[in-house]
Amino acid sequence: MNFAQLLFPDFSLILCGYLLCRYTSLNRSVWEPVEALVYFFLFPVLLFQSIVRNPLDLRAAAHLMGAGWALGLCGIALAYVLPHLPILGRWIDRRDHASSAQVAFRFNSFIGLALADRLAGPVGLQWIAVLIGVCVPLFNMGAVWPMVRHAERGFVRELVRNPLIIATASGLVVNLLGYTIPAWLEPTVSRIGAASLALGLMSAGAGMRLGALARGKVLAVSVLAIRHLLLPLVAWGVAQVFALDPTQSTILLAFSALPTASSCYVLAARMGYDGAYVAGLVTLSTLLGMLSLPLALGVLR
Repeated sequence: MNFAQLLFPDFSLILCGYLLCRYTSLNRSVWEPVEALVYFFLFPVLLFQSIVRNPLDLRAAAHLMGAGWALGLCGIALAYVLPHLPILGRWIDRRDHASSAQVAFRFNSFIGLALADRLAGPVGLQWIAVLIGVCVPLFNMGAVWPMVRHAERGFVRELVRNPLIIATASGLVVNLLGYTIPAWLEPTVSRIGAASLALGLMSAGAGMRLGALARGKVLAVSVLAIRHLLLPLVAWGVAQVFALDPTQSTILLAFSALPTASSCYVLAARMGYDGAYVAGLVTLSTLLGMLSLPLALGVLR
């Protein structure tokens, strides 16, 4: 499989967003409302549609769900332990770590959905939607917890207001109850989903920044090593333990090597942390994804 050709459409949209934001009048003042539109409306609709499109076989999905949780818990544990390591911890600022730990385990759903569609078609979309459905609540709790401890904000309130958690939870409930989107509404919902992928990828490019990473280099290297090196290796082992079939293994490996979520810096800034530093980590993670995805899908697979 030609992974460069497979990944080119997604990363070309990221590059388009970066170039438009940096070298045209479509600057950050334009892209910030676009990010809000994608995060609060377009992307939740896509998640909901992906989950309810086909009836979910819980027995077939149980192993993949377990693998997703196992992978996620490993990522969260590795991120949380960084400041407590004997030598490494001395070089890590606790406040920066609170906002940056999420980079180690969260994932860019826009790239994940687009990639799964090309890897395995509708089946791949459903499996990645299942992973998103079971992991988004876990990962958002893992991301919010260190920050609310430092900022003294309501943990439950931050979770129940998250649009991705609302969309995935409601999608799983609707699917298990046996309902689907009405046929007359399907074309509209599909177009909203297509728009969310394109605009989400371009927004990720528009948000790329590196300048703030001049400090906190040890923390940056640590969280990105977890995201792009350790988690693909963990995913390979988890796939063996849970005896996933080839398609599920492929989706899990792709899932493990995705760039971190572009909304990491939005969440950090909204909760009063250094958004620019986290944005730099997101930028590097987006670039490193071009290496970790071929590693996971080529070497490990």
